[in-house]
Amino acid sequence: MNIQILQLLEGAKRAEGLTVVIDVLRAFSLECYLAHRGAAELRPVATLEEAFAWRDRDPEVLLVGERGGAKCEGFDFGNSPSSIPTEAVKGRRIIHTTSAGTQGLTQAVRADERITGSLVNAAAVAAYIRRRDPETVSLVCMGNAGVREAPEDLLCAEYIRSLVLGEPLPDLEDRIRALQWHGGAHFFNPDTQHVYPEPDFWLCVKRDLFPFVLRAERDELGLRMEKVDIL
Repeated sequence: MNIQILQLLEGAKRAEGLTVVIDVLRAFSLECYLAHRGAAELRPVATLEEAFAWRDRDPEVLLVGERGGAKCEGFDFGNSPSSIPTEAVKGRRIIHTTSAGTQGLTQAVRADERITGSLVNAAAVAAYIRRRDPETVSLVCMGNAGVREAPEDLLCAEYIRSLVLGEPLPDLEDRIRALQWHGGAHFFNPDTQHVYPEPDFWLCVKRDLFPFVLRAERDELGLRMEKVDIL
């Protein structure tokens, strides 16, 4: 099995084989929490125009996402797992757009198969890869806005690769803790708590919390995330 780690939007465009699009802080951690909280449907889109077009067709959808980290104007919620209660999402169709994660998912058009990745379901992602046993795996680290590398996404990619290969990362827990200062410091800034609340950080760095992966499937309406139980 050839496992390659790629970076940012350019990496997503080059990704081949079974492709894991990684966004730890916060897009694909959030999607796991939304699926766990009972969302009926998760649909990632690239643009705000696509999101608002969904609302025009279906006024009952929830619009969730961010630009520049902050909740998009006119949306129901931002990209914050700590700010979206279970009762708001249970049984609802959610349209999700972000600056990095959903962009990479929609841009990975050369992939044979697309799933999302984050620390909260990394073990399930690795188990899914082993089960599928593809010739090529692309682990795409989406970084900040898809243009600047982020240590948390690289760590997640290296952790998933280590699990697939059966080669543990001896410094894993130390590196996760270090994200508080290197990668996640903005979640601890008192002046930006309205955009990056500290509880989001702790929710996103929980490791191996969810026993499922989210796989992107295309239907007549666009991309839809399918929850696949693994562990």
